[in-house]
Amino acid sequence: MIELHPEFLTKDGKKEFAVIPYEEFLKLQEILEDLEDLKYLRLAEEEDKDSPHFSLEEVKQMLEI
Repeated sequence: MIELHPEFLTKDGKKEFAVIPYEEFLKLQEILEDLEDLKYLRLAEEEDKDSPHFSLEEVKQMLEI
């Protein structure tokens, strides 16, 4: 898990914003992109679950006419 080092900006005594070091921001952005990719992969696998699947060897045999 990424360790964050936020600095908080307050307004009227309440936390309004969190500021993090740029390197931590980049790491968070990378993690979020990976999670989004994983979400789309899982959706694609779910949509494809009832489609026929063939091994490379099976495809090679099918193409030999």
